[in-house]
Amino acid sequence: MKENIAWITGASSGIGKELAYKFSNNADNLVLTARSEDKLIKIKDELKSNKGKCEISSFSISSNEDVLSFNKDISSKFNIDCLINNAGITAFKLVNDHTIDEIQQILEVNLLGSIYATKAVLPGMIERKSGTIINIISVAAEKVFTHSSVYAASKAGLLAFTKSLREEVREHNIRVINIIPGATKTPIWPESSAEKFGERMMKSSDLADMIYNLYENKSTVVPEEVVLRPILGDL
Repeated sequence: MKENIAWITGASSGIGKELAYKFSNNADNLVLTARSEDKLIKIKDELKSNKGKCEISSFSISSNEDVLSFNKDISSKFNIDCLINNAGITAFKLVNDHTIDEIQQILEVNLLGSIYATKAVLPGMIERKSGTIINIISVAAEKVFTHSSVYAASKAGLLAFTKSLREEVREHNIRVINIIPGATKTPIWPESSAEKFGERMMKSSDLADMIYNLYENKSTVVPEEVVLRPILGDL
């Protein structure tokens, strides 16, 4: 009988990295994916003393072919019982200043990549009548911020997709949890913004603690949309 495993995308830094530490510290089996193989290797090495298994794979979540190949390999050894759609990129620019390549890349990673990963794991979850899909979205999906239009579009699209998905998979005992965080101190921010607002931002480790607690709760209560903001509010 295959063991369960949690798949965290965008696990090489920021929230994804802290989630890897949190899950591993609680002896969960993990598979970590991101584009940077070097960073993943370092994280795996740091987690090797923990009880849970840790697999890594480097590829771009924006490639459906790579996602399907990865899923086939991991699913031959484990049941992917939890997917955390965390991979995300942005560029803090006005629409007029964005290149078409930047726009495509943001939408492909943040929206299409999450859809590809979700679609890959769904058949197994439906067959087993069990699973959890956690989506790291953003308050930008619901609140207007300048210099974030394309990022906001990608996250708003993911929010709409997962809300509809939730209704489709309820009958299969699959939980869809949307985490909607405000400003969190991660490498996604420009260095100038991190220096200026860093003390006001949420810590990735605090966010990971909260998300793990929601994941671990397997009661009759499902946290469907959870908004998390810094104590002092949005920037």
